[in-house]
Amino acid sequence: MHAGIKQLAADSMARLFAAVVNPAPKPAVRFPEVIGRTTTVSIPTRHGPTPATIYYPPGEHHRQAAAVYVNVHGGGFVVGHREQDDPWCRYLAAHGQVVVVNTDYVLAPHQRFPAPVEQIYDVLRWASSPDREWDGSELCVGGQSAGGNLAAGAARLALENGGPRVRLQVLHYAPLDLVTPARDKRTPLGRRAVLKPWMGAVFDTAYIPDSDTRRHRLASPAWGSNGEGLAGIAPALIVTAEYDRLRDEADAYGRNLDAVGSLAGYLEVPAMDHGYNIMSAAPDAADATRLMYARIAEHVARATSSGQ
Repeated sequence: MHAGIKQLAADSMARLFAAVVNPAPKPAVRFPEVIGRTTTVSIPTRHGPTPATIYYPPGEHHRQAAAVYVNVHGGGFVVGHREQDDPWCRYLAAHGQVVVVNTDYVLAPHQRFPAPVEQIYDVLRWASSPDREWDGSELCVGGQSAGGNLAAGAARLALENGGPRVRLQVLHYAPLDLVTPARDKRTPLGRRAVLKPWMGAVFDTAYIPDSDTRRHRLASPAWGSNGEGLAGIAPALIVTAEYDRLRDEADAYGRNLDAVGSLAGYLEVPAMDHGYNIMSAAPDAADATRLMYARIAEHVARATSSGQ
């Protein structure tokens, strides 16, 4: 297929996927008992203002002293529904005692790499400002799926640009190698896996059309030699799922981080696939989600002064 036609097809599929996908978490993982108090804001960035929802921990006295966690939703770089992370953001604000900034970002194919990762970095800079109603010096960033990729890239930009200081990056079943085709990434589930090879091809092509550009350190931190030069990067908590097609690249990046003393933890959810905490209808998905959310919240609390 001609490159131009292939690109047009990928962009069209990405737009269709974004239009029809239902991002709402399954009922068992919505946690309605966790009450969240929120406001909405518009955050200025070099790629235009981006909407965000701010989640506050319980109790008025926490607001000025609380650390802040910037959350980046998933969606293959093409789907934009930050509300799919609402249960997680409510849980983290309540159990991690942090303010959570649940942000949107520009989407492919309308805006491609590196715009989203630059925008998330700008959100980190905004959240770290001393002018905020929280303690911006106690800053964390994390994301699920594509959001984890963007969180990793923003943490690297923070390292390379001399700030802001990030206390913890949480990379939750993140795609960290966009160079290797999805069809070549192993999973015990085979065709039953959540991430189909065609999805990887569509998402990656819509986000970064040029295959050589996918080798960039901010696009594929786990590929090739991109895992070098990480000394001083924010400590990372890596969360994978045993059956996820993206598990091996998370493991590889974890070893890169461990080599420079920046691996805060590596957690693998047994017998679960990609998106288990949002899309899975498995009977034990809710229990697995609660357990993993609790462990992530513990890491966030330990990484910030609010947890000391």
